[in-house]
Amino acid sequence: MIIVLKPRTSQEQIKKMENQIIRRGLTPHTVIGEEMTIIGCIGDTTKIDSKLFEVNECVEKIMHVQEPYKLANRAFHPEDSVIDVSGVKVGGDHLALIAGPCSVESEEQVIGIAKAIKAAGANMLRGGAFKPRTSPYAFQGMGLDGLKILCAAREETGLPIVTELMSLEYLEAFDENVDLIQIGARNMQNFDLLKHLGQTKRPILLKRGLNATYEEWIMAAEYIMAAGNENVILCERGVRTFESYTRNTLDLQAIPVIKSLTHLPIVVDPSHAGGKWWLVEPMAKAAVAAGADGLMVEVHNDPENALCDGAQSLKPEKYDMLLNSISKIAPVVGKSL
Repeated sequence: MIIVLKPRTSQEQIKKMENQIIRRGLTPHTVIGEEMTIIGCIGDTTKIDSKLFEVNECVEKIMHVQEPYKLANRAFHPEDSVIDVSGVKVGGDHLALIAGPCSVESEEQVIGIAKAIKAAGANMLRGGAFKPRTSPYAFQGMGLDGLKILCAAREETGLPIVTELMSLEYLEAFDENVDLIQIGARNMQNFDLLKHLGQTKRPILLKRGLNATYEEWIMAAEYIMAAGNENVILCERGVRTFESYTRNTLDLQAIPVIKSLTHLPIVVDPSHAGGKWWLVEPMAKAAVAAGADGLMVEVHNDPENALCDGAQSLKPEKYDMLLNSISKIAPVVGKSL
């Protein structure tokens, strides 16, 4: 249930309304916008008579939310959320440009790529310290040593770092050192992990599962938000379909759909979607044109010899060319680089 308050409702009146909601056994979630103030009522509202709230003179109207997700629902938060990742804004008119190698291979490699992508215009560095692989015999990443290398690259370039958390075992280390904690497609519905992420102070980048519906994806975000961390960014990275020519199928429709259903920012990963480097540029352009709040692109200085996903990685000079093209598209859809 959502209570929409009249314009110019005082802080004292808002507080009284929140206390009334609490007395009814619900938890208030208040959002004060430029044009209106709304209070989302979290809990079992089926036994609550909404007329109890309608009699309050500061109430404009009451709406009942049918969707199972509440905190992520745009009805609860009509304005776009803008998530701050160590000074880099994601959402609204801000375009996040995340780039870097699929996996951390050496300090020289990561710092070299970090400098190149920053010169091109990227504002965050990605790199896999821990790598979830389909085969148990494939390279699994450098682990905590890889995380140290990413921290060294941040120290060298000033770029916030993005890397994937796979296990609760390393949550404390990530909460202390990682600017944006990524949850991969395979862990999207690892609910125990999601609930613990709700207790962290770091923003979360939540990738869509291989076969996840929009509602399942949003509900995964709701797990994090309900546990206390509302700084969630969604990431579309392609879904599994009958097509086998590409690695996955990039769902560009997810961008406007997610924006209509939620207030959360959504970024797109065209590298994992197509699995081929030459598909990255057209899909990245299409994603920005469709209104994406950011791009996450894999960049490697030597893709032919990469330990992981070289086939879908751009060389730094190709990434530079991509951002030159993006810089012309972004202003058309109200985004600034």
